[in-house]
Amino acid sequence: MSAIIFPVIIMCCLTVAVQAQTIPRDELIFLTSAWKGERFGDGRPKIPEDLLRRARHIAIEDAWTILNNEGYICQYEGNWKMVHTDTPVVGRAFTACFMPTRPDVEKNIKERGKKEGRVGNTNAWPIDMLSKDDVYVADGFGKISGGTLIGSNLGNAIYTKTGTGVVFDAAARDLQGLSEIKGFNAYVRDWDPSYLKDEVLMGLNAPIRIGHAMVMPGDLVIAKKGGVLFVPAHMAETVIVTAEFITLKDKFGISMLKAGRYTPGEIDNQWTDKIKQDFLDWLQKNPQEIPMTRAQLDEYMKKRTW
Repeated sequence: MSAIIFPVIIMCCLTVAVQAQTIPRDELIFLTSAWKGERFGDGRPKIPEDLLRRARHIAIEDAWTILNNEGYICQYEGNWKMVHTDTPVVGRAFTACFMPTRPDVEKNIKERGKKEGRVGNTNAWPIDMLSKDDVYVADGFGKISGGTLIGSNLGNAIYTKTGTGVVFDAAARDLQGLSEIKGFNAYVRDWDPSYLKDEVLMGLNAPIRIGHAMVMPGDLVIAKKGGVLFVPAHMAETVIVTAEFITLKDKFGISMLKAGRYTPGEIDNQWTDKIKQDFLDWLQKNPQEIPMTRAQLDEYMKKRTW
């Protein structure tokens, strides 16, 4: 690590620690400066709803490969337990960082929170700040017993506000109650009957670590059966469009293989001009398969080298 980068990371950590709950808006904009689109009032990148909708249909493996090829190698984390295996969680990351409790620090945080109008234990504070299409992503340092960040009551509150779910490097309780929230899902390390104990919120809407992944507020969260991928906001459109194109190519290739038009070696290799033309013809005959507008597809294909 260079001598320049190391002090910057220390400064960021100190900034979050001093603020205790929220990262300054200017600092968040600085850290996510590659994003050029709309932002929330708190500085988080606001990925458009259309992209969130389309992201639900792309494969994590395709999106991971695209990010990996661009140098984003620390964006995926696996080994989760879920409420439902067939309910994806897709949305914009709203982050929280919890740490083991320390009486003096927790006292100060709760006293300041009370003055700011915050209500309840600190694990409820992030929920009060959620908005539609947010995904509550929390670093609970992997704690299981006594590390249950939500049960069914908070789960209902989260789903009412967001319409999505949560990703916790921690535990949750009341699996039965959570499973009754239609459309909700939780990706957690484990289930445990205990209540939250001996931990405190130390970072809110700030950079966090989830296992091997770095997560920034506003990242595109794609959580599916295969794991969870955190896509930097400025990469979201590129990842989604490219993954959609890969899906189109795969659908075409499968249809050609089933029809006996080409061999697996021809489809899985660099395409000939004839295969490319057949692909274009297939697109014309199957417009319902195209997830983006035709104009968006044509613009993407101008830059495509196949």
